Amino acid sequence: MKDIAGKEYIGLERISGPIIALKGIANVGYEEIVEIKTIDGELRTGRVLLSSEEAILVQVFAGTSGLSLANTRVRFLGEPFKLPVSSDMLGRIFSGLGKPIDGAGEIITKEKRDINGLPINPVKRDYPREFIQTGISTIDGMNTLIRGQKLPIFSGSGLPHNELAAQITKQAKISEPGQELAIVFAAIGIKSDDALYFQDQFSESGAMNNVTMFLNLANDPPEERVITPRCALTLAEYLAFEQDMHVLVILTDMTNYCEALREIASAREEVPSRKGYPGYLYSDLASLYERTGRIAGKKGSITQIPILSMPNMDINHPIPDLTGYITEGQIVISLELHQRGIFPPINVLPSLSRLMKDGIGEGYTRADHPNVASQLYSAYADVHRVRSLASIIGEDELTETDKRFLKFGQYFEDKFINQGFNANRSIEETLNLGWQLLSILPKNKLDRVSKEEIEQHYKRVMDWEV
Repeated sequence: MKDIAGKEYIGLERISGPIIALKGIANVGYEEIVEIKTIDGELRTGRVLLSSEEAILVQVFAGTSGLSLANTRVRFLGEPFKLPVSSDMLGRIFSGLGKPIDGAGEIITKEKRDINGLPINPVKRDYPREFIQTGISTIDGMNTLIRGQKLPIFSGSGLPHNELAAQITKQAKISEPGQELAIVFAAIGIKSDDALYFQDQFSESGAMNNVTMFLNLANDPPEERVITPRCALTLAEYLAFEQDMHVLVILTDMTNYCEALREIASAREEVPSRKGYPGYLYSDLASLYERTGRIAGKKGSITQIPILSMPNMDINHPIPDLTGYITEGQIVISLELHQRGIFPPINVLPSLSRLMKDGIGEGYTRADHPNVASQLYSAYADVHRVRSLASIIGEDELTETDKRFLKFGQYFEDKFINQGFNANRSIEETLNLGWQLLSILPKNKLDRVSKEEIEQHYKRVMDWEV
């Protein structure tokens, strides 16, 4: 190995998938950025995955195709991957590595941030408060998104999580007058037509002015996918904690991110864990999710919605399983509801927002919100019990009360869950609709709302015939 100048070298020891190995090099740091120059003069970027006396392993973002063992030049830059950050990045589109791809030129800024970041210090965390209105009743009313929360969406192949992500991006807002919610949208390993879909939706709705997009496409090297969410979160941290903005980060699809991690781990010949994923999958996901929240003394906040497609709709698969341990709840997409043409097809019973109770009610949404949400959950759970009973004895044998529960279930799915792609409901509209549904049931079955609330809202908005 010949030293060219400073930390530039000629020749590789080994090439394995997206990994190159070098030997005989000292003073190289973990996560250090590397420039790789092919024999044709093409420049590629990589980062150090392992630095030891025996070897240096470098992950090449654009892949190792065309690299030569004898003639490849490698330069170690002596610093980690840094992203230029600025509030001017809102309204812009970048590659998965943070390079502008919208034709609007480079970002002019002196501020550059290490994309690896750090999880927020638990001692410095402020507890998440105040809700973010998405305009979607099943989220706002029953699984409320709280500012500073990480609330994943569990979906599956062929389900409309892209449409749901686009709807949330277009509609999400905070309650403070005059304040906008900045959106950082990271697309990881998505198809080109999906990327165009997102761009068209954001542009047509006018939301693009307040959105920054990082796009890693399916035909981009998988190795870049481990960088994309880190670029997104680095910008979010700058906007939230330096520019005092409230930021919503949407990451889709985290399954593609985890597949890239598995590919890199395999190339490094690491001992696999569950389903071939690396044993550090939990800590790696936590390093992304825990960069979300609020910091004491800072006005801004970061809220995160990671979206993942569960392989074979298996909620016990390692990716959703570990994500559920780190985050504060989950929104679950239902195949059955989707097949019935209901949008958004959110299955409210396994869905959960663990921080919901701390950002709703008097002073946040409406005083009756906690009890209405609890009563809707309880009533819909009874619907499933009655449906099971009806499948055995037949609907004609049901009591009048049970028949009312069946009617409630029908309206709940057709009118509350199903609202369409363009419907943007306020929290008032969602809660009023909830009371319309509860008014189908006898008053003596409403045991989770107060008598005063029943007196004020029961059958006040619409009296459906049952």
